[in-house]
Amino acid sequence: MAKLLIVEDDESVRTLAARALERDGHNVTVATDGGQGLDAIRQARGGYDLVVSDIRMPEMDGIEMATAAAREFPAMRIMLMTGYADQRERAEELNGIILDVVQKPFTLAEIRARVGKALSCFA
Repeated sequence: MAKLLIVEDDESVRTLAARALERDGHNVTVATDGGQGLDAIRQARGGYDLVVSDIRMPEMDGIEMATAAAREFPAMRIMLMTGYADQRERAEELNGIILDVVQKPFTLAEIRARVGKALSCFA
């Protein structure tokens, strides 16, 4: 069982991802934007096994959050999600900080498989 943080401003996507990953036995915390996500990461002292974050969000986006989290917690493992091609290109600049970029919309099976793969790389 892994400790996961899902950062997503769309409630339906956030709930879908959290429920799918909880069914796999993971302990899931959710945040509604990058600022809230960064606060959760700081409160946990970087203690999440994986952070799964949308890129495009109000307030602080996922790329800003990932960059700040990686500065404070260099071992932090982060996976990003996006439905926008231009955002995916922005994420490519974070090579070495993020593990993967999941294209939205995704299926339950896909998010579970991608998270499982990301976690297995460090098992």
